[in-house]
Amino acid sequence: MGNKNSVASPASGQTRDSANPGSPAALDASKLSMTLAKTLKPLQPIETLRFGQSFSDHMIVATYDPEMGWSAPEVKPYGPITLDPQCSCFQYGGNVFEGMKAYLGPDGKARLFRPDMNMRRMEKSCARLALPPIDGDVVLELIKRLVNVERRWIPKESGYSLYIRPTVIATRPGLGVTASDHAMLYILASPTGPYFARPVSLLAVSENVRAWPGGTGGHKVAGNYSPGFLPQRAAAEKGYDQILWLFGDDRRVTEAGAMNFFVVVKRDDEDGVDLITAPLDGTILPGVTRASCLALASDPDFHKEISVRLHPQEMVYTMSDLAKWSSEGKLLEALAIGTAVIVGPCNRIGYEGKDIVIPGDGMGPIGTAIRKKILDIQEGRTEWKGWGVVCN
Repeated sequence: MGNKNSVASPASGQTRDSANPGSPAALDASKLSMTLAKTLKPLQPIETLRFGQSFSDHMIVATYDPEMGWSAPEVKPYGPITLDPQCSCFQYGGNVFEGMKAYLGPDGKARLFRPDMNMRRMEKSCARLALPPIDGDVVLELIKRLVNVERRWIPKESGYSLYIRPTVIATRPGLGVTASDHAMLYILASPTGPYFARPVSLLAVSENVRAWPGGTGGHKVAGNYSPGFLPQRAAAEKGYDQILWLFGDDRRVTEAGAMNFFVVVKRDDEDGVDLITAPLDGTILPGVTRASCLALASDPDFHKEISVRLHPQEMVYTMSDLAKWSSEGKLLEALAIGTAVIVGPCNRIGYEGKDIVIPGDGMGPIGTAIRKKILDIQEGRTEWKGWGVVCN
């Protein structure tokens, strides 16, 4: 490659694996170089922050060539990248990404939340799209380096964070319909605040699907997202904020927009409540926040903290079930779950011309307790099972 961001030939600084001279070089955080911006951007007032709208001063970029392997990664000023228009990321959608957040704790240390889970998911997503192999542990080390470079961008206020977007794109030049043996890794950082300012309304949709068995719904790939934009627009025209994705003739409940979806249901035996979400059947994204909600709901210590017994259930359930629970007064809360939103309340679900109304005004007690616990861990106020990882 003539420069670090083109795809015609190996990038400058690209060397073969020293331990295995005949094999392509592995991604190596120890080779990270830094080209810092000469002029830094002014920080925005936090009240003006919108998700994904502003970015920090720097990014990290590395490229993969099938002969030489991964280039030495570089911290460089945030800016455009140069790619050949033939690249398979443009033609065939070979793009993978992750969403993470860095928080500033009361001790002044920057923390990531369960980042090992993001890295394992990124490795699996790359493998699913037949992208060049990538070591998530090395990517995590690079993310920590970028967070430390960009510490001034992490808001100090609770509920605010530095969103991290590591992305791998297929950069094989050529229109042949085949897996890409070239790739680019880049990592961006964006200060952000609360994702939703109010409870969200959902329109249950079955004529379009987010994912299907044997597809890529269980991986974080770009192609899962854009097909949802048209149904989302149609829902907005009907007065709803997000889509509740259904699947199958029985109208199974899957996800809400680009988020996992949970409901809180009163139990017949009055032994606490059920926290229900769809199972990981290949159509559901294995969200980090999803897994954390289920883990907390399984923990007796957390039950003691909130004085409620939770029964986490990963199970198939349908719109008929939701309507029945609602009519019986058992549907207590509906929650959208994800990295950006953490835990957010849903207030109504439109289905077949009627609304299932979720009781209460705003977040219910279970959603509030789970969100508070996760945020306390993320922001370093509480230590919990090693979930908060300091960026040393």
